[in-house]
Amino acid sequence: MSRPVPWDSIDIHLIRVLHTVLTERSVTRAAVRLGMHQPAVSAALRRLRRLTGDPLLVRTGAAMVPTAVAQRMIAPAAEILRQAETMLGGARAFDPASSPHTFAVAASDYLDPWFLPRLVARVKAAAPLARLDIQPLAGSTDYRQRLALGEVDVVIGNWPAVPDDLHQGRLFGDEVVCLVSTRHPALRRGWTLEDWLQADHVAPTPLAPGARGAIDEHLARQGLTRNIVVRCPHFGLIPAMVSQSLLVLTTGRQYCQRFLQALPVAIVEPPLAFPRLLYYQLWHDCTHGSPAAQWLRQTIREVAAGLADPPPDGQTPLPSAPSRRRDPARAPMIGTDPAP
Repeated sequence: MSRPVPWDSIDIHLIRVLHTVLTERSVTRAAVRLGMHQPAVSAALRRLRRLTGDPLLVRTGAAMVPTAVAQRMIAPAAEILRQAETMLGGARAFDPASSPHTFAVAASDYLDPWFLPRLVARVKAAAPLARLDIQPLAGSTDYRQRLALGEVDVVIGNWPAVPDDLHQGRLFGDEVVCLVSTRHPALRRGWTLEDWLQADHVAPTPLAPGARGAIDEHLARQGLTRNIVVRCPHFGLIPAMVSQSLLVLTTGRQYCQRFLQALPVAIVEPPLAFPRLLYYQLWHDCTHGSPAAQWLRQTIREVAAGLADPPPDGQTPLPSAPSRRRDPARAPMIGTDPAP
């Protein structure tokens, strides 16, 4: 016979603590995310253990992992929190000036390097009490699951094909160019397609084993493969690597232009046409109607739109070197604009 549910001992706050502790797998990190003191979170965890009759989190080596019972609680807890957000969110508007809401954003560092700093500044200016948790997109990140569980409000990045099971909003597009050192031979003599394919390329580490980014996906469709000799999980470090070597980085012009004044690098046109890179924000249906999440998505759109503004201090890109052989046809954009 199953135990009766102790309804009088359960509230939304306790469920929120449960979900946060289990997903963070750490009382310390959960306390930071919840904006609580660690002893208060520990006391809530002890209460949950008494209610469930299960340890919930157990130590394995240096890490804490949820028990089998706790694993089964994560999805229902997330659903209860989503339903509570929907119920209460419809009854009151989101006031950024007074809300202590915590926003969680997972973002690729392939973005314009000014994007996240501007987003943080905009959020903190409009919502001074809010917390912003910026998380990386890495090979171990299952962003679909994290969105579905409510662990992340929005994911921002560039994909060869945008997932059709999530809401999406296009942020901006960018022309594909190459970034090279100012001493790279291509600046003096240009390059053919064969030259470019055989050059030493640097590329980001794939988000999943065997996955291809937009550049290599486009090449594969034409039966082409470039010579990638360096893979790096930290995209922001790649321009410095390029400046001290003969490596070639192929990515968006907007990203490359940000480094022209800081490093001895230059932009070179690739010897073949690429579709424009398109950057999106993705979100799950569970946060689609949340006033706080709607405000965040609107803020993200506004910051992305402002990236087209002229760079500060009169910064301008260096001249690009011509290619010796260029396909004059331009390929179409990847993706489509989202429906209003």
